[in-house]
Amino acid sequence: MRSPRRPCRRQALRPTRRWPDTHPNFVAAGSELTSTRSPRVKAARRLVKRALRQRERAFLAEGPQPVAEALASGAGVRELFVTAHAAARHPALIEDAGRAGAAVHVVSGEIMAGLAQTTTPQGILAICRFVDVPLGDVTAAAPQLVAVLAQVRDPGNAGTVLRTADAAGAAAVIFTDASVDPYNGKCVRASAGSLFHLPVVAGSALAAATEALRAAGLRILAADGRGSWSLDEMIAAGELRAPTAWLFGNEAWGLPGELLDLADESVAVPIYGRAESLNLATAAAVCLYASARAQHG
Repeated sequence: MRSPRRPCRRQALRPTRRWPDTHPNFVAAGSELTSTRSPRVKAARRLVKRALRQRERAFLAEGPQPVAEALASGAGVRELFVTAHAAARHPALIEDAGRAGAAVHVVSGEIMAGLAQTTTPQGILAICRFVDVPLGDVTAAAPQLVAVLAQVRDPGNAGTVLRTADAAGAAAVIFTDASVDPYNGKCVRASAGSLFHLPVVAGSALAAATEALRAAGLRILAADGRGSWSLDEMIAAGELRAPTAWLFGNEAWGLPGELLDLADESVAVPIYGRAESLNLATAAAVCLYASARAQHG
């Protein structure tokens, strides 16, 4: 007579999952999302389109750094999608999401690749609520330094300006109605979490924005290669100590005449070498830091 079959040793020694699955918002083991037809996956994927982001008032933040900044700011992370590998690497982040009330979904690598907008996804992606504020909230706070994006179309440049404005201590960044959506995936990634650090205004008309900023006591300076002032002259004359809103235009054609007319002065960043011009984000960094140094000096 055969003795009873013993349990397979490999099954007996199977390791437990390494990610923190004790929080009630965490999807239980064995329920990994693997189908692209999952309603949750389809709903998240729709947010790559601007019109659907506007309708849902939600956007995607991809990668551990932006997600961590979103959670730390209390920006309203609604859902988190994470691969098993990424969850094992970032257990504290998963716990923070659960404590914030976000539903945490474990997904396969294939699903993450379909949701992510990067070539090599880091395995973590969140659905966040919009964080923009009304223009009136910015002007009511008596800001000293503001960046205004007018007809800026490249999301990488826009996100980098946002990050630079944050580093320079600006009070806000205004994305006018003809500029890229601040919730564009590339813009969110380029901001490196700064989207969640300072007030952002989205969709304001440029004329209304400059009028409101001027009424709040800010001088409007337009960064323009043909400016009537050079930045060096502005610095030497002490003109940057006053509250200032810097106006930055399109990457290719700058600021057309009708937009330059909305500024109090136009200012050129001097070129000492042989370069034809500066990248928009680089010029913005030079201007914003010049104002920051003058105001904090």
